[in-house]
Amino acid sequence: MPIPKTIAVAMSGGVDSSVVAAMLRAEGHEVVGLTMQLWNQRRLAGHEGMPEAVHGRCCSLDDVYDARRVAETIGIPYYVVNNEERFERDVVRPFVEQYLSGRTPIPCSLCNNHLKFDQLLIVARQIGADALATGHYARVDFDAQGGRWLLKRPADRSKDQTYFLFGLTQEQLSRTLFPLGNMTKPEVRQLAHKQGLALAEKPDSQEICFVPGGDYKKFLEAYLAERGDALPDTAGELVTTDGKVIAEHGGIHNFTVGQRKGLGVATGSPLYVLQIKGDTRQVVVGDQENLYSRSLRAHRTNLIAVADLEQPTRVTVKIRHRHEPAPATIERSADDEILVSFDAPQRAITPGQAAVFYDGDVVVGGGWIV
Repeated sequence: MPIPKTIAVAMSGGVDSSVVAAMLRAEGHEVVGLTMQLWNQRRLAGHEGMPEAVHGRCCSLDDVYDARRVAETIGIPYYVVNNEERFERDVVRPFVEQYLSGRTPIPCSLCNNHLKFDQLLIVARQIGADALATGHYARVDFDAQGGRWLLKRPADRSKDQTYFLFGLTQEQLSRTLFPLGNMTKPEVRQLAHKQGLALAEKPDSQEICFVPGGDYKKFLEAYLAERGDALPDTAGELVTTDGKVIAEHGGIHNFTVGQRKGLGVATGSPLYVLQIKGDTRQVVVGDQENLYSRSLRAHRTNLIAVADLEQPTRVTVKIRHRHEPAPATIERSADDEILVSFDAPQRAITPGQAAVFYDGDVVVGGGWIV
């Protein structure tokens, strides 16, 4: 791909995207900074558990100020793109619906797949930019032999963000740059100092942008209350693997697969959540050994390295962001479904999370665990 002359940079207000903008500007490119306004961080303030001020989360108002300040420092035009309405429709509401149905969704993947790259690439084209650059730790390459754009894991494995990017299409990858793909985080901070960026030591955001403190239940209650809706009654039974009822629970949204604490029942040995049944509102619990499974099904799949799975294929598979990819075989089981069969049982395979398939450093594709 020829080096673009005009590059739009998705600026989150963090050190990574700021360094990307400064790097590209220093290389002589025409750079335009874009920040997405996605969520009013003070919108639910006043509801129980919702703070008046927020810190340490991506896409906050402070981040917009920081991004604008960096743009002024390096001398590039800068725009804020308001996508609050679509963010709520495509990310927040599905997150709420999934949690209330007993799944454990990943809003960052939804945001990347359905909003950030989709909308920012449209804006980039509108302003005459040849490509969009982001501060993600990933690499993109073109496989001339296969005729496909590839998404690859970065040099700094501790910062690998490919798990959240499995939904990128060929067209999106063809117009996306990841300038930090061959750098480590310490190198990025060092370059930030060298470029004179005031936020060189700004901590990385740790929380989901619209869920303060990671308290999903408090957020669900506040969000529904603001909309004039009551938290639906999802109370039901705690049952063992053989169907024996051992307790009642207050709602399936209080549980996630693999959970041990807070089950509200005392037994002689530790119990873990094995399954959450949204239709019957039952939470199945059992011993830790029952948490392990050899297979999963993934739907709403996206293949990157290949056009389709014509035969069973050997890969490694991540079932959560911090999971070490495990050897497995993947094969097409339905039009939009892939069966994953692991060599060894995996712990706490969780519906709503993503399963991402790798061939070495190359992302073969991925889908949502059902």
